[in-house]
Amino acid sequence: MAVTIDKVRIQTYENNVRFLAQQGISRLRPYVMERSVQSEAHNWERLAQSTANIKTRSQATPNGETVWSRRQSVPTPYNVGDIAENSDKVQMAIEPNSSYAFSHAMAMRRAHDAAIIEAAVGDSRDGDGNVVAYDAGQLVGDGSAAISYDMVTAVTEKFLEKDIDPSERKIFVIGPKQQRKLLQLTEATSRDYNTMDALRAGYVDNWMGYTWIVSTLLQAPAAGQLDCFAMTEKGVGLQMNQDIFARIQEDPSLSFAWRIYCESTFGAIRVEDEHVVKAHVADTV
Repeated sequence: MAVTIDKVRIQTYENNVRFLAQQGISRLRPYVMERSVQSEAHNWERLAQSTANIKTRSQATPNGETVWSRRQSVPTPYNVGDIAENSDKVQMAIEPNSSYAFSHAMAMRRAHDAAIIEAAVGDSRDGDGNVVAYDAGQLVGDGSAAISYDMVTAVTEKFLEKDIDPSERKIFVIGPKQQRKLLQLTEATSRDYNTMDALRAGYVDNWMGYTWIVSTLLQAPAAGQLDCFAMTEKGVGLQMNQDIFARIQEDPSLSFAWRIYCESTFGAIRVEDEHVVKAHVADTV
C-alpha cells in the first residue's frame, strides 16, 4: 500500500522577516559635525592660533596675520535597489517591499559610518583640492601590540599635547577584539577604577573619558592589524547633501514589477587633524 499522507502535511512560515545579523544604525554620525547643504563641495574654514606678545609703550598696533585655511568635503551619491515581481508577492507569506526598504536603509547607515571612518584615518583635502596626508604625529602604536591601558593614556596625551580641552566629548572607535581586551583590563572593569560595572553589562561603553564604540568597518592596514581611532566632535565633518530617501513604486517597463530604491548623497572630511588620534594596534587579544 502506497504511503501518501506526507503529501498533505502542513508547512508553516514566519509572519515576520528575520534580517540577518548586521549593523542597522549609524554609530558614528552623532559624533561628527554635520552640515546639510546643496553644493558640489563644502569648505570647512579653519583659523590657526594666534600668539600674544608683551606690549611696549606707544607701540604700533600689531598685525599678526593669523593664518586661515580650509578643508573641503566632496559629496558622493550612494544607492541600493531591488525588484519584487508581482508573482513573488502573491507567492510569499510576507510582503517583501517594506522589508527591502528597511534593509536598504541599514545599508546606507553603514555607508555613512564607512565614510566617516575613512575621513578620520585617511588622507584629507584642502580648499584647493590638494591631498593632505594623515599627520604621523597623531599616531600611537605600530600594529605590534594589542590595545592596553598604557596605549589609551598615550592617546589622551596626544590630545593634551595639542591643547584639546579635556571637557570635549570624545569617542574611541575599536573593533570586537579590542572590546574583548578591555574586558580583560582591571583598570577598565574594576570598580576601583571605573564606575560602570562592565563585567555585569558585558562591555565597556564609557571609560577614561571616552565613549567606546565597536565597529566592524575599521580599516586593516595589514593582516592581524587594525586602525582604531579616537576623536572629538570637531575632528570630522559630514556634508549631507541628501539624507536617506526611499521610493517604492511600480515600473511599467518591467511588467509593472515593484522597484525598491534607496539613495543618499554625502561626503566626509577630517577637518582638524589635532582632534583625531589613530591607534594602530595588533588585532589580537
